[in-house]
Amino acid sequence: MASPNTPRELTFRGLILGALITIVFTASNVYLGLRIGLTFASSIPAAVISMAVLRLMGGGTLLENNMVQSQASAAGTLSCVFATFPGLIIAGFWTHFPFWQTAALSFAGGVLGVLFTIPLRRALVTQSSLPYPEGVAAAEILRAGADKGNQRGLKALISGSILASLFSFCSSGLRLLSDGLSLTTTAGSAVFQLTAAFSPALIGAGYLVGLTGGLAMLAGCILAWGIGVPWLTGILPNPQHLPAAQFAQDVWLHKVRFVGAGAIAVASLWTLIELMPPVLRGIRTMLQRSTGLTATTDKDLSARAMGVLLLFSTLLLAVFFTAFLSPVAHGVGPVVMAAVLFCIVFGFIMAAACGYMAGIVGSSSSPISGIIIIGAVLCALMILALEALGLTPDAMMADGQKLATAFTILLLSAITATVAISNDNLQDLKTGQLVGATPWKQEVALIAGCLVGAAVIPPVLNLLYQAYGFSGAMPRPGMDPSHALSAPQPALITLIAKGIFTHSLDWNMLSAGMALGVGLVALDLFLRCRSLALPPLGVAVGLYLPASVSLTLAGGAMLGWALKRVRHTRNKKAANTAEHTAQEDGPIGTMLASGFIVGESLTGVLLAVLSGATGQDNAFSIASWLPVGLPNILGAVAFAALCWTFARRTLQPS
Repeated sequence: MASPNTPRELTFRGLILGALITIVFTASNVYLGLRIGLTFASSIPAAVISMAVLRLMGGGTLLENNMVQSQASAAGTLSCVFATFPGLIIAGFWTHFPFWQTAALSFAGGVLGVLFTIPLRRALVTQSSLPYPEGVAAAEILRAGADKGNQRGLKALISGSILASLFSFCSSGLRLLSDGLSLTTTAGSAVFQLTAAFSPALIGAGYLVGLTGGLAMLAGCILAWGIGVPWLTGILPNPQHLPAAQFAQDVWLHKVRFVGAGAIAVASLWTLIELMPPVLRGIRTMLQRSTGLTATTDKDLSARAMGVLLLFSTLLLAVFFTAFLSPVAHGVGPVVMAAVLFCIVFGFIMAAACGYMAGIVGSSSSPISGIIIIGAVLCALMILALEALGLTPDAMMADGQKLATAFTILLLSAITATVAISNDNLQDLKTGQLVGATPWKQEVALIAGCLVGAAVIPPVLNLLYQAYGFSGAMPRPGMDPSHALSAPQPALITLIAKGIFTHSLDWNMLSAGMALGVGLVALDLFLRCRSLALPPLGVAVGLYLPASVSLTLAGGAMLGWALKRVRHTRNKKAANTAEHTAQEDGPIGTMLASGFIVGESLTGVLLAVLSGATGQDNAFSIASWLPVGLPNILGAVAFAALCWTFARRTLQPS
């Protein structure tokens, strides 16, 4: 308990509130990640909700709000394991997500992420000039809330969530509204196709990504569907005589997407190379700094506590790696030991790299997906090295290397949790430094967030899989594949791991993608000399994701740019209120966008629950009662109205 003169900081009610917010944002991020391969930063929405709720409960302090947002942020970030665990189902090794294995590996990896960032805190946060854009923004919102609250921001978050929920239920549940449009035409044997999704979450994600990232994804989409698919459909045979639209999708899935995978690998590697010098400087600074400071605002978890947590996490990894392998293989000790050591060594290196990248470009813009791809390659190569030394059981390389592929994905899942948490934690610790938080208490909150997030992730993954399925992996026959979650990262990771072991990667398309990636890097460097940019990783992701995702997300980014231009013009015309407008209007757009994401994502999870209860994925559909074509018209009109409402609310003066 805090003394009467000490502001509340790490409190029981704060931990409970943080856990409840954690459930919401973790479920939202898992759904969004499996649908479009992106997540959203939950720190700012969590801070706004915390301020409002604690104010109603009485006596909420700035430091208590900071602990709540730290906990919720950590759990929301842990949801990045959506990028790996579903690969075990896509690879045919799992038929569902076992709770204890999924939760334990997520938690162990998350705790390692927290522990690895603790020794980096002084060098990369306290004694560093790194900007930490999201951490600074969260601190400013917390300070503003401590002074006058942020009821307008909370109302924007709630109203955005309600609007998105209603739209999503009418489209994905009732099927009263179509969830997108698709136009296909041909020129000779070449097929051209345009698809876009009617998705509030994608509009919100595009707004948060920004114009540069949105245009990069649009460029990737144009390369895929304006050049790649038409060219390949024009020169490749169609022996099955598929309809034009289906043939175009088949070519994109089995050819063009591999080009995107190759471009992602090169662009990710280049991003890491660019950031390596400052990362190495940060590590060197960390090793040179004294750790003797003991002020309250500089106390981390004790060395004993860190040692206990490190031992616990290591044992947890070893136990569950063994439990995964032992039922189907014997003599797994060397593989398990190598895997645990790999998690610790590679995890710490990536913690330093991701922490520094988060400080430079922010957590949301840090290329975690690229690090995961590199991790997948290294994990597979490690297993091949063990096989060459005769240290792997025979079962790992039997049956088409199925077990080797599955274990690579499992190992990578723990590393993904570590990398994602380290990417986020230093941002949260920067917020704590700016508002005067106690580091060790914040670190406890971060670990609590990992615990709650790890418990939420397995049931959410199971619900979503049973309700929608993943592209190429459906839980039941007869399900509508058009409503399956695309799960882009798990599909790519599975493709890479399996391809390395079976030598079955389409190297022609991958090589073309790598060459394209080199060209994109060169183009970006050229544009930077002229104060422009075209992020290579964004273009590569636009190639890899379905066109419906890239186009709608780019639309959200352009809408956000247009709204900011209008707001800027208004500010110039009313210079005496410009500061007020800049403070109030910007966060409202961010909160509405976050509400769109949360509303659609939670509706998706709710529909998954209802689908699981009824055993049908279209139990609430009324589409068969409607005239043909009416849902398309209603969907387009309703989606346009939703975007108009978003623009109007964002520009509405306070």
